[in-house]
Amino acid sequence: MNLPNIRELQQLDAAYHLHPFNDNAALAKRGTRILTKGEGCYVWDAEGNKLLDAFAGLWCVNVGYGRKELGAAAAKQMEQLAYYNSFFMCTTEPTVRLAAKLSELSPGDLNHSFFTNSVS
Repeated sequence: MNLPNIRELQQLDAAYHLHPFNDNAALAKRGTRILTKGEGCYVWDAEGNKLLDAFAGLWCVNVGYGRKELGAAAAKQMEQLAYYNSFFMCTTEPTVRLAAKLSELSPGDLNHSFFTNSVS
């Protein structure tokens, strides 16, 4: 991505995107950091800087970026059924199997899972 595209994205971001826990007016003047890729525990910004993602994507990328096997597993599942909630007496096979696996791995009598769509 070249520098004019970065500036354009920063301007669009300032005009249309509210950032949490932030002085958005000050951020609009400074310009946001535009992240472009991730690999392992690192991310790169549009200016080519390599950064350690110590927040793990704010706690939801705990297995790292660029894991091809996870992308393939997600793509396979999304072709069948991308998502369904657990309200109204419903579930999916991956949900049931993950709950069972977590119970197997958890210590003591921690044997029930409650899934949400965000960990932050």
